[in-house]
Amino acid sequence: MRTQQCPSESSGVHSGENCSSSGSSGLSPGSDSDSSGVVCGGGGMRGVLSRYWSLESLHSATVIADGALDKTALTDDVGSEEDLYEDFRSSNHRYGHPGGGGEQLAINELISDGSVVYAEALWDHVTMDDQELGFKAGEVIEVMDATNKEWWWGRILDSEGWFPASFVRLRVNQDEPMEDYPLKVEGGKEDDSRRFGMGQTTKDQMRTNVINEIISTERDYIKHLKDICEGYIKQCRKRADMFTEEQLKTIFGNIEDIYRCQKKFVKALEKKFNKDHPHLSEVGSCFLEYQTEFQIYSEYCNNHPNACMELSRLTKVNKYVYFFEACRLLQKMIDISLDGFLLTPVQKICKYPLQLAELLKYTNPQHRDFKDVEAALNAMKNVARLINERKRRLENIDKIAQWQSSIEDWEGEDVLVRSSELIYSGELAKISHPQAKSQQRMFFLFDHQLVCCKKDLLRRDILYYKSRINMDDMEILDVEDGKDKDFNISVKNAFKLHCRDSEEVHLFCAKKPEQKQRWLKAFENERRQVQLDQETGFSITEVQKKQAMLNASKQHHAGKPKAVTRPYYDFLMRQKHPTLPTMLPQQQVFMLAEPKRKPSNFWQNISRLTPFRK
Repeated sequence: MRTQQCPSESSGVHSGENCSSSGSSGLSPGSDSDSSGVVCGGGGMRGVLSRYWSLESLHSATVIADGALDKTALTDDVGSEEDLYEDFRSSNHRYGHPGGGGEQLAINELISDGSVVYAEALWDHVTMDDQELGFKAGEVIEVMDATNKEWWWGRILDSEGWFPASFVRLRVNQDEPMEDYPLKVEGGKEDDSRRFGMGQTTKDQMRTNVINEIISTERDYIKHLKDICEGYIKQCRKRADMFTEEQLKTIFGNIEDIYRCQKKFVKALEKKFNKDHPHLSEVGSCFLEYQTEFQIYSEYCNNHPNACMELSRLTKVNKYVYFFEACRLLQKMIDISLDGFLLTPVQKICKYPLQLAELLKYTNPQHRDFKDVEAALNAMKNVARLINERKRRLENIDKIAQWQSSIEDWEGEDVLVRSSELIYSGELAKISHPQAKSQQRMFFLFDHQLVCCKKDLLRRDILYYKSRINMDDMEILDVEDGKDKDFNISVKNAFKLHCRDSEEVHLFCAKKPEQKQRWLKAFENERRQVQLDQETGFSITEVQKKQAMLNASKQHHAGKPKAVTRPYYDFLMRQKHPTLPTMLPQQQVFMLAEPKRKPSNFWQNISRLTPFRK
């Protein structure tokens, strides 16, 4: 397969006579792209995938208006937001996406024709659901079905499943370059001369594609940031009766700082861009120059969950819904909700390493840009790794809250008050003063604290809270096998936790030497994690903690949630995917999402024996 491109693509010029723009409304919101998906008039949709789409590409959609849009409409004296919204709805101004979901249709047509479409993961997708496809940031996914704009079906090796479309980036160069595979001639023999003779030309073209993508997506990203700052923030500040400065800070974070940074960055890129020969452009130095300034994305990404929660709260009130819609229409932005627009900076910073990795792949070691691109890739990986780690940690707080809600007889403050990461867990024998009595307990090591639980005598999957230890006050002591002087007993595979400020000592014994070593390593990791959080300023807001515990409490009281409430299972029911049995009853299809447990009457009968529960 070879990529068909418009003649004007290599020079970065889009000819209106030879190519038609196709809208991206069907693609997942919040990803970057060049200004348009380009389909050559001469034929193949493969040209669409020779470039890269995203939310910014949608800004190239035309605005069809029968008259001039009155930008003075959104003022304090226009009346209610409902009236303003209805004025826009009933007016002759029409905001359109030419071609509808053009690129998405193109992807599915390519797939149906037998072509292979690849995407790269922007960040980790952690899942315990057997219908979802889990992956790590940077992994390559074969897209097998992109019918739905939110959830795509993909494959990694022999694993298949649903994954969020917004978590991936479609590759610029879908086809492997000629030097990556042997060319065949008649008789099945490899034509080495042809392979080496054309390999460099192909590599230059591949590099041109990546350079064009970097430049075009940056231009569109600037337009996107400008729309948010001028279309939303500027208008919100005019309505002090609706928004406080604190609310605006929560919703938009430091996106204005990001806008100013990106404007300088794109100017630096433009200076290094060789319009006549894009493959000769030297852009690596730009990323190195701005790697420190890109750290401001950490603050934005850390705040993003708060923005989503605040928007969710506000949009329950109609006047805010009408107001945000009016802002979008005034700025002539595409039909995506504000939270979709605000996701783009989070995705953008995570796409830089993928773009640079692809650029390095098609840059010869002799190229003047090679060393800078190599260094820039490492620098942006570090930035993205930090942000990806923050995102993972914020997702973990929901799991920690759910874990705590499953523990019986919980006492004291919530785990999330001080902790946000489960470092290690396992079973140990705890020996206590004064009788030196040994007790088997389950221990969960979080940052800042060690939680002790007891297993139910009969139901071993039920845990009861017993105690916790403040790790900030403790030092770890490795204990040799033999008689311990403090407890006057013989121990094996033991270690102690000793409080620096008191005489408090805790003695623990593992069953095997390797288990002891894993615990000692875990304690080192816990201190390292605490120090790293202090250095990077990572923290969880009170709002996030309360929301996580509230969600866990609701889920605990309601029982295990049904898969039917998940958005992609609604989609699942509308699709006839080849891997889904079509003859199953509806209720059975819903239950595919979760492992089935055979009901048993044993625990119903034994539950009467409550004296033996502890």
